[in-house]
Amino acid sequence: MSTPHTTPGNPLAGQRVVVMGGSSGIGEASAVLFAADGAEVIITGRGQGRLDAAASRIGGKVTTYRLDASDRPAVDAFFAESGPIDHLVIALSGAKGGGSFAELDLAELAEGFDGKFWPHANTLQAALPTLRRDGSVTLVTAASARAALPGTAGLAAINGALEAMVPPLAVELAPLRVNAVSPGVVDTPWWDAVPAERRQALFDGFAAITPVGRVGRPEDIARAVHLLTANDFVTGVVLEATGGATLATGR
Repeated sequence: MSTPHTTPGNPLAGQRVVVMGGSSGIGEASAVLFAADGAEVIITGRGQGRLDAAASRIGGKVTTYRLDASDRPAVDAFFAESGPIDHLVIALSGAKGGGSFAELDLAELAEGFDGKFWPHANTLQAALPTLRRDGSVTLVTAASARAALPGTAGLAAINGALEAMVPPLAVELAPLRVNAVSPGVVDTPWWDAVPAERRQALFDGFAAITPVGRVGRPEDIARAVHLLTANDFVTGVVLEATGGATLATGR
């Protein structure tokens, strides 16, 4: 396994960080911070064109690997080839599983698990032999796990399942640190399927009831991911990054 090389105020310099789902959104924004720290960053994604474009925006020591994280043999092959890794960030988003529960197609909910829960679980399990013994894993989940918003029961099930794993894994896999960042509404390509006017109306509505007065940006969540990766005294934590949207009182 690799040995971390750090400099004061720059704890990730010289370390190797894999960002699964690093070709856009929160994953890309996280890779930017790691690369700025002097880390060697490997980003994965399903489209080579998007990966290449992201790598040019990220800069620094970044390499790309085309990978579908739902393909377990391909994930196993990636980690077999990757060499030692200090930190793993799993920023894989899934789009299915939302909607009124009374009308929810449970087969689509299963597809939602296939698109997010299982890729996270497969990736983490496959990475274990390669990860530094006292390195870190950070999952990117979603605050739908606890938000109690109508129409999100399926999404809550998917993200809640991931978040429920964090504390026991932090104990079972110690000294490897396991944490999660749980974002609220963030303006990322996840929303691209929603027509622009409707999307803006949704963002405005969420901003109006959020104490910080806006929806999130990818870099907001990336800073939380960076914090959990760099701070070697934090484990077993699900860190909300919602702008206060899940507070009981709100605005």
